[in-house]
Amino acid sequence: MTTTDQSTEAPDLDLIRNTTRELARKFDHDYWLDCDNNHKYPWEFVKAFAEGGWLGAMIPEEYGGIGLGLREAAVMMGEIAGSGGGMSGGSAVHFYVFPPAPIVRYGSEDMKRKYLPQLASGDMLTAFGITEPTAGVDTSRIKTKATKVDGGWVINGQKVFITNAQNAQRILLLARTSPRDDAKPLAGMTIFFAEMNRENVTVREIDKLGRAAIDTNELFIDNLFVPDEDVVGEVGKGFYYIIDGLNPERIVVAMEGVGLGRAALEIGAEYAKNRVVFDRPIGQNQAVAHPLADSWIRLEAAERMAMHAAELFDNHQDCGHESAAAKYLGAEAGFEACDRVFSTLGGYAYAKEYHIERLWREVRLLRNAPFSQEMVRNYIAQQVLGLPRSY
Repeated sequence: MTTTDQSTEAPDLDLIRNTTRELARKFDHDYWLDCDNNHKYPWEFVKAFAEGGWLGAMIPEEYGGIGLGLREAAVMMGEIAGSGGGMSGGSAVHFYVFPPAPIVRYGSEDMKRKYLPQLASGDMLTAFGITEPTAGVDTSRIKTKATKVDGGWVINGQKVFITNAQNAQRILLLARTSPRDDAKPLAGMTIFFAEMNRENVTVREIDKLGRAAIDTNELFIDNLFVPDEDVVGEVGKGFYYIIDGLNPERIVVAMEGVGLGRAALEIGAEYAKNRVVFDRPIGQNQAVAHPLADSWIRLEAAERMAMHAAELFDNHQDCGHESAAAKYLGAEAGFEACDRVFSTLGGYAYAKEYHIERLWREVRLLRNAPFSQEMVRNYIAQQVLGLPRSY
């Protein structure tokens, strides 16, 4: 199935699309089903992308990466999800793409030289610790606290929905270094690139609906010491640095939603051409064909919004509105495509051998994470349309 018209894209994007597609599709649907069924981290897949240099896609060349832009990384992530890897494949790689952004932009030179080559090579796995059980989407109300001591900081608190924590060596951890000020609620938070010392960090895995190959966890942090040299940027400005990771995250998630939808459409279109009922392929019926065609159109539109947002980011232009819209469209179009293919296969959609139920479970996450569709609408209503704040 043709996924997009590539005639207007730059040759480098064509090359990246084709190269990463070929690599990702060496790991077929059965590989991902096995990882999902057995809660098995896809290390073979990660190693293959590490050997190809792709984990360092957005890390500058002087620190061991290949220095690509977000557009190239977004294309790669779309191909990974579209190969059948879905959010399991996507999450296994995209944590090398957007979490290092605060280090690349605001970390000290020593920090960059010490850690970025390890990230680029895949020798270091990281987690990203922002969300907390009592704060929800109001990051200004996090309670994890860092207290200054000689030579560093001592952190105490709790995080939730933290990916990779079972195996991560380090975590980009957001903590309060000064009390919340109602006048400046987003100030006073700091990013630490903290070691995941298991004597001070208790990791408890969350059993969840989908993406079982990639662990999701609660963290309980008890007197975790972080030296001064592992503070990212200036103390108190952490939330504003996190934004440099959040916009790429939204764009990457949008492309993963598009990829998931396209993976489902490939299965659905093939099934609709070959499944014969009442002496005709079911794809000959417009009630089957039209929803699939509509999903193809919506996936194309979502990709173009995501690529537009990525281009703005690469050109150092504000892309908050576009990134939010891209995440919204990618999540909606991806879920709708998987859901329509689910209906196309009927009862067979429940059979794991057709892989739709796995894609459907994984894409549903994107309507809630990294933030909900309702919060996107709130943001656009207030920040773009100028309407009164509703939350």
